[in-house]
Amino acid sequence: MAKTPVPGRVKTRLCPPCTPEQAARIAAAALADTLDTAGAVTAGAHLLVVDGDYPAPSGWTALPQHGGPLGDRLADAFADARIPGTAALLIGMDTPQLTAAGHLGTALRLLDDDREADAVLGPADDGGWWALGLRDPRHAEVLRTVPTSTATTGDRTLTALRHRGLRVRLLPRLRDVDTAADARAVATMCPAGSRFVRAVATEMAAG
Repeated sequence: MAKTPVPGRVKTRLCPPCTPEQAARIAAAALADTLDTAGAVTAGAHLLVVDGDYPAPSGWTALPQHGGPLGDRLADAFADARIPGTAALLIGMDTPQLTAAGHLGTALRLLDDDREADAVLGPADDGGWWALGLRDPRHAEVLRTVPTSTATTGDRTLTALRHRGLRVRLLPRLRDVDTAADARAVATMCPAGSRFVRAVATEMAAG
């Protein structure tokens, strides 16, 4: 789930110290790293649910975001990507430090084993979540009723899933990139050669 990195529309909380153009380049690097990581995971399909005009990588399918509030767009993303009998894992573009084996691989293994979980949820430091996986994507309808972008979004999502009788396993807590402090901190958690590390070093030094 991603937004096309257009200046003034992405990572606005990085400004200042960044200009809108610098913030967009940091967002683009985070998205590129995230696509590389997700693409390294074996899955039935790789889908880029995008707001705007951003080309899907080779082997991926691009789907447009639609709906109004974020909760509706998230629920619609699960509905559009649904393959009957197949679990779905949704991640955003704000955690470029995630890993294919340690984070995404673990989530998919839990969803593949019906003795383990009906859902997986990755909490974020800011109170939201960085990943949601559902064995049956139809349960994403609960997202329409959960307020987004609040300090309690993650807890409310967890409660809503459990109220549907789902067994939810929590994934490791990660830090989202929202502010300049977040960007610098997350860059220390990424591989040295990542685009995000280079972008933060270049753009924030210049900002």
